[in-house]
Amino acid sequence: MSKWWLFLVVLVVVAGGVGYRLLWAQTKGEVLMVKENPKILVAYYSYSGNTKKVALEISKNVGGDLFEIKTEGEYPQDYSAMVQQAKKEIANGYRPKLLNKVENMAQYDVIFIGSPNWWGTITPQVSSFLAAYDLDGKTVVPFVTHGGGGKQNTIDDLKAQCKGCNVSDNAWVGYGKITVGLRSWLEGLGLIK
Repeated sequence: MSKWWLFLVVLVVVAGGVGYRLLWAQTKGEVLMVKENPKILVAYYSYSGNTKKVALEISKNVGGDLFEIKTEGEYPQDYSAMVQQAKKEIANGYRPKLLNKVENMAQYDVIFIGSPNWWGTITPQVSSFLAAYDLDGKTVVPFVTHGGGGKQNTIDDLKAQCKGCNVSDNAWVGYGKITVGLRSWLEGLGLIK
Protein backbone atom coordinates (compact mmCIF):
# COMPACT_ATOMS: atom_id res chain seq x y z
CA MET A 1 0.00 0.00 0.00
CA SER A 2 1.39 3.40 -0.94
CA LYS A 3 1.97 6.07 1.67
CA TRP A 4 -0.82 8.15 0.08
CA TRP A 5 -3.40 5.41 0.58
CA LEU A 6 -2.24 4.77 4.13
CA PHE A 7 -2.56 8.49 4.86
CA LEU A 8 -6.06 8.53 3.34
CA VAL A 9 -7.18 5.50 5.39
CA VAL A 10 -5.90 7.11 8.61
CA LEU A 11 -7.59 10.38 7.67
CA VAL A 12 -10.92 8.63 7.04
CA VAL A 13 -10.76 6.82 10.39
CA VAL A 14 -9.81 9.97 12.30
CA ALA A 15 -12.28 12.18 10.44
CA GLY A 16 -15.10 9.68 10.89
CA GLY A 17 -14.50 9.64 14.61
CA VAL A 18 -15.01 13.38 14.99
CA GLY A 19 -18.09 13.92 12.84
CA TYR A 20 -16.38 14.70 9.54
CA ARG A 21 -16.75 13.01 6.21
CA LEU A 22 -14.64 12.95 3.12
CA LEU A 23 -16.30 13.94 -0.11
CA TRP A 24 -14.85 12.65 -3.35
CA ALA A 25 -15.34 15.06 -6.23
CA GLN A 26 -15.49 12.49 -9.01
CA THR A 27 -14.63 14.70 -11.95
CA LYS A 28 -11.32 15.90 -10.55
CA GLY A 29 -10.39 13.15 -8.10
CA GLU A 30 -10.46 15.82 -5.41
CA VAL A 31 -11.06 15.04 -1.76
CA LEU A 32 -12.95 17.59 0.33
CA MET A 33 -13.26 17.17 4.08
CA VAL A 34 -16.43 18.62 5.56
CA LYS A 35 -18.52 18.03 8.65
CA GLU A 36 -21.37 15.57 8.58
CA ASN A 37 -24.51 17.53 7.66
CA PRO A 38 -22.52 20.68 6.91
CA LYS A 39 -24.08 24.10 7.30
CA ILE A 40 -24.10 25.58 3.78
CA LEU A 41 -24.15 29.13 2.49
CA VAL A 42 -24.77 29.98 -1.17
CA ALA A 43 -23.41 33.52 -1.71
CA TYR A 44 -23.50 35.19 -5.11
CA TYR A 45 -23.34 38.43 -7.05
CA SER A 46 -25.55 38.68 -10.12
CA TYR A 47 -25.75 41.60 -12.52
CA SER A 48 -28.23 40.23 -15.06
CA GLY A 49 -29.86 37.40 -13.10
CA ASN A 50 -27.84 34.54 -14.61
CA THR A 51 -25.71 33.87 -11.54
CA LYS A 52 -28.78 34.27 -9.32
CA LYS A 53 -30.59 31.53 -11.25
CA VAL A 54 -27.66 29.16 -10.76
CA ALA A 55 -27.46 30.08 -7.04
CA LEU A 56 -31.16 29.34 -6.59
CA GLU A 57 -30.74 25.96 -8.27
CA ILE A 58 -27.74 25.09 -6.08
CA SER A 59 -29.68 26.06 -2.96
CA LYS A 60 -32.67 24.01 -4.09
CA ASN A 61 -30.46 20.93 -4.40
CA VAL A 62 -28.17 21.24 -1.37
CA GLY A 63 -30.22 23.33 1.01
CA GLY A 64 -28.40 26.06 2.85
CA ASP A 65 -28.89 29.76 3.18
CA LEU A 66 -28.95 32.09 0.17
CA PHE A 67 -27.05 35.38 0.32
CA GLU A 68 -27.07 37.95 -2.46
CA ILE A 69 -23.98 40.13 -2.37
CA LYS A 70 -25.13 43.76 -2.61
CA THR A 71 -22.81 46.74 -2.82
CA GLU A 72 -22.84 50.50 -3.24
CA GLY A 73 -22.84 51.89 -6.74
CA GLU A 74 -24.77 51.10 -9.85
CA TYR A 75 -24.02 50.18 -13.41
CA PRO A 76 -25.44 51.91 -16.47
CA GLN A 77 -28.43 50.26 -18.16
CA ASP A 78 -26.56 50.31 -21.47
CA TYR A 79 -24.60 47.03 -21.67
CA SER A 80 -21.58 48.50 -23.49
CA ALA A 81 -21.26 51.28 -20.91
CA MET A 82 -21.58 48.76 -18.08
CA VAL A 83 -18.85 46.57 -19.59
CA GLN A 84 -16.49 49.55 -19.88
CA GLN A 85 -17.18 50.62 -16.28
CA ALA A 86 -16.54 47.08 -15.03
CA LYS A 87 -13.31 46.90 -17.03
CA LYS A 88 -12.04 50.11 -15.38
CA GLU A 89 -13.07 48.96 -11.90
CA ILE A 90 -11.25 45.65 -12.29
CA ALA A 91 -8.13 47.31 -13.72
CA ASN A 92 -8.06 49.69 -10.74
CA GLY A 93 -8.66 46.99 -8.10
CA TYR A 94 -11.93 48.66 -7.06
CA ARG A 95 -13.69 47.08 -4.07
CA PRO A 96 -17.20 48.50 -3.56
CA LYS A 97 -18.61 48.81 -0.05
CA LEU A 98 -20.91 45.95 0.94
CA LEU A 99 -24.49 46.96 1.78
CA ASN A 100 -25.42 43.72 3.52
CA LYS A 101 -23.58 41.17 5.61
CA VAL A 102 -23.74 37.52 6.55
CA GLU A 103 -24.73 37.14 10.17
CA ASN A 104 -22.49 34.66 11.96
CA MET A 105 -20.24 33.49 9.12
CA ALA A 106 -18.57 31.15 11.62
CA GLN A 107 -21.58 28.82 11.52
CA TYR A 108 -20.97 27.80 7.88
CA ASP A 109 -18.84 24.84 6.87
CA VAL A 110 -19.29 24.96 3.08
CA ILE A 111 -19.67 28.19 1.14
CA PHE A 112 -20.64 28.26 -2.51
CA ILE A 113 -19.48 31.56 -4.02
CA GLY A 114 -20.93 32.66 -7.35
CA SER A 115 -19.69 35.31 -9.75
CA PRO A 116 -20.08 36.22 -13.38
CA ASN A 117 -16.84 36.15 -15.37
CA TRP A 118 -16.03 39.81 -16.01
CA TRP A 119 -12.94 40.49 -18.04
CA GLY A 120 -11.54 37.09 -17.16
CA THR A 121 -11.93 37.36 -13.40
CA ILE A 122 -14.45 37.57 -10.56
CA THR A 123 -16.44 40.75 -10.07
CA PRO A 124 -15.34 43.56 -7.72
CA GLN A 125 -18.42 42.76 -5.60
CA VAL A 126 -17.25 39.19 -5.00
CA SER A 127 -13.75 40.48 -4.22
CA SER A 128 -15.29 42.81 -1.59
CA PHE A 129 -17.17 39.85 -0.11
CA LEU A 130 -13.99 37.75 0.11
CA ALA A 131 -12.10 40.64 1.77
CA ALA A 132 -14.85 41.18 4.35
CA TYR A 133 -14.87 37.73 5.96
CA ASP A 134 -12.43 35.36 7.60
CA LEU A 135 -13.05 32.15 5.66
CA ASP A 136 -9.99 30.37 7.03
CA GLY A 137 -10.56 26.62 7.13
CA LYS A 138 -13.88 26.76 5.28
CA THR A 139 -14.60 24.69 2.18
CA VAL A 140 -15.34 27.11 -0.67
CA VAL A 141 -16.97 25.88 -3.87
CA PRO A 142 -16.93 28.43 -6.72
CA PHE A 143 -19.55 28.73 -9.43
CA VAL A 144 -19.09 30.97 -12.42
CA THR A 145 -21.41 32.13 -15.17
CA HIS A 146 -20.17 33.54 -18.44
CA GLY A 147 -21.25 34.76 -21.84
CA GLY A 148 -18.65 32.82 -23.78
CA GLY A 149 -15.40 33.41 -21.88
CA GLY A 150 -15.44 30.22 -19.80
CA LYS A 151 -13.67 30.33 -16.47
CA GLN A 152 -10.45 32.10 -17.58
CA ASN A 153 -8.78 33.34 -14.33
CA THR A 154 -11.91 33.41 -12.17
CA ILE A 155 -11.08 30.38 -10.01
CA ASP A 156 -7.38 31.19 -9.64
CA ASP A 157 -8.20 34.79 -8.70
CA LEU A 158 -10.82 33.64 -6.18
CA LYS A 159 -8.27 31.25 -4.65
CA ALA A 160 -5.69 34.02 -4.39
CA GLN A 161 -8.16 36.28 -2.58
CA CYS A 162 -9.59 33.60 -0.29
CA LYS A 163 -6.73 33.23 2.18
CA GLY A 164 -6.78 30.03 4.22
CA CYS A 165 -9.78 28.61 2.38
CA ASN A 166 -10.00 25.11 1.00
CA VAL A 167 -11.17 26.19 -2.48
CA SER A 168 -12.46 23.34 -4.60
CA ASP A 169 -10.88 22.97 -8.03
CA ASN A 170 -14.15 21.40 -9.18
CA ALA A 171 -16.01 24.64 -9.87
CA TRP A 172 -19.26 24.98 -11.79
CA VAL A 173 -18.67 26.97 -14.96
CA GLY A 174 -21.81 27.51 -17.01
CA TYR A 175 -22.93 29.57 -19.96
CA GLY A 176 -25.47 32.22 -18.97
CA LYS A 177 -28.23 30.87 -16.79
CA ILE A 178 -28.12 27.34 -18.16
CA THR A 179 -28.14 24.80 -15.33
CA VAL A 180 -28.09 21.56 -17.34
CA GLY A 181 -25.72 19.19 -15.55
CA LEU A 182 -25.72 21.18 -12.31
CA ARG A 183 -27.33 18.41 -10.25
CA SER A 184 -24.77 15.87 -11.51
CA TRP A 185 -22.00 18.27 -10.54
CA LEU A 186 -23.43 18.60 -7.03
CA GLU A 187 -23.79 14.82 -6.77
CA GLY A 188 -20.13 14.53 -7.75
CA LEU A 189 -19.26 16.82 -4.84
CA GLY A 190 -21.33 14.65 -2.50
CA LEU A 191 -23.40 17.61 -1.32
CA ILE A 192 -26.92 16.76 -2.51
CA LYS A 193 -29.32 16.97 0.42
